[in-house]
Amino acid sequence: MKDRSVQQGAEATHRRGWPIAVYLIALVLAILIPALVAALVLLNSTHDAQQRVLAALTNTTVQAMGQSIDREVNGMATTLRVLSTSQSLEQGDLEGFHDRALSALAGTGSYLIAVDDSFQQLLNTRVEYGAELGGSSDAQTARSAIERGVATISPLFFGQTAQTYVFNVWLPVSDVAPVRLVTMTQNARNLVPALQSRQMPEGWHAALVDTNNAVIAATAESGLEIGSILPIRQNLDDVPEGGWAQEQWNDERVVTAEWRSGYTGWRIIAWASAAQVQKPLQDSILQLGFWGVMIAMLASGVAALIARRIGGSVQGLRLDAARLGRGEAVYPRSYPIAEIAEVSRALATASEQRQTADRDIRFLMRELAHRSKNQMAVIAAMAKQTARGASDIPSYVAALERRIMGLARSTDLLLAHGRAGVMLSDLADQQLAPFRPPEASRLTLGGPDIRINPQGAQILGMALHELATNATRHGAFTEPDGRLELHWKTNGETLSMRWREYLGRELVLGEGTGFGTVVLRTMVGGALGAQVEREIHHDGVEWIFEVPLSALDPDFAAERPDEPASTG
Repeated sequence: MKDRSVQQGAEATHRRGWPIAVYLIALVLAILIPALVAALVLLNSTHDAQQRVLAALTNTTVQAMGQSIDREVNGMATTLRVLSTSQSLEQGDLEGFHDRALSALAGTGSYLIAVDDSFQQLLNTRVEYGAELGGSSDAQTARSAIERGVATISPLFFGQTAQTYVFNVWLPVSDVAPVRLVTMTQNARNLVPALQSRQMPEGWHAALVDTNNAVIAATAESGLEIGSILPIRQNLDDVPEGGWAQEQWNDERVVTAEWRSGYTGWRIIAWASAAQVQKPLQDSILQLGFWGVMIAMLASGVAALIARRIGGSVQGLRLDAARLGRGEAVYPRSYPIAEIAEVSRALATASEQRQTADRDIRFLMRELAHRSKNQMAVIAAMAKQTARGASDIPSYVAALERRIMGLARSTDLLLAHGRAGVMLSDLADQQLAPFRPPEASRLTLGGPDIRINPQGAQILGMALHELATNATRHGAFTEPDGRLELHWKTNGETLSMRWREYLGRELVLGEGTGFGTVVLRTMVGGALGAQVEREIHHDGVEWIFEVPLSALDPDFAAERPDEPASTG
């Protein structure tokens, strides 16, 4: 179970991700979709504002039509009042009244009718005076006028004398027997110009209807006949004045508006197809959708192109990373994306650092192998020389061990710093550290910063170890008052190093030549081409080394890994 869980975790960790094109396209959609939604909200808000403007314009136009009709009818009533006061009517001269009315109404499209108490026509300016006339076709409105005692407008009706649809304006009169009422009549079609005097918004139609919803007049494009019943706006009492309503007419949804005359009781009803009213919004939405799709396609194409460029760049980085993993050289590439180009430069820098590190490792391994051979020889020589001066096995082991540790410390510095070399001050500190007395004043070290190569560090480190060993056994570190000074400086192309011991007593020289003397004179002098001098003072010994700087240069004896190794 545990192995299966580990395997599942590894599979989840290495599960393949989505291509960058998917994220770029998702980013495009994340930006585009909210923008389209915001545009749609703004379009809807704009459409609502346009609807309000259109409603105001429609209501204003309908009202203007109605007021024009009212003026026409009111003019008829005014003319009728004037004619009702005619002297010929008051004198009972109906023929004279007929001629007077005919002259007054010439060219107006209106006609005068007079009736008695039984609503029998006495005269009608549509025909000659004396022609046979029948009863009024609008007796109901005539009765209403008598009851009200004021001018009364009739609904639309078919006139028997006119043989067309007409409407009347009735006015009761008194003391002019046999005339009881006079009426001014006009053909309904005469009101069409007044209805068409105002331009309706595009797609809108209007009709003038009476109290029975019969069409008195209509705009030309409406397709309505005079006298037909308008099927809309019949039972909409809950619609506020000036408000729009939607109704079904001939399997089509229409938007309606109306204006009602307080004088005639007639209404102006306007209507338009709901689809026509909504068409601007639908067109805008279609355009928005079209351009949204076009922009999405274009943006997705650009995203795919960018993803392809990024994918190619990432593929180049992957190949460079694989070369870096194999230890091959990687060089910076030019990429269209600055961040990826920066990563490429970082990989090139890492490759260069790895190449350098590999060269250092190969150098250190080669140097270690070379030095190991030399150290084996040196250790063998140390063992023989130490045995000559040893009186017993424990002292021999201790002396040999100290010398081997001194050699090891030089090797540690070599491995720590590699081809870069070792600072002389670090070498001196490390070699003298095991022998340093408790009193800091008894040991003085000083000199300029000088970096020496691994070969020089090994030889000088061994020399310093031997000198410190002698100081501990026979020199400055054996006396409580003894002290040691180690100074170095450069003099032209030479390193001058001075080792001076001060004793608290007279110096007593031993017999024979020890291993330290062999190291100092033979190895330092021979291997580094140095001049080694020893001076004896009454209070201690002094060693002076004059070493050529060329022998200590970090580049000296440091073979490049790509060059053939020396066989020395």
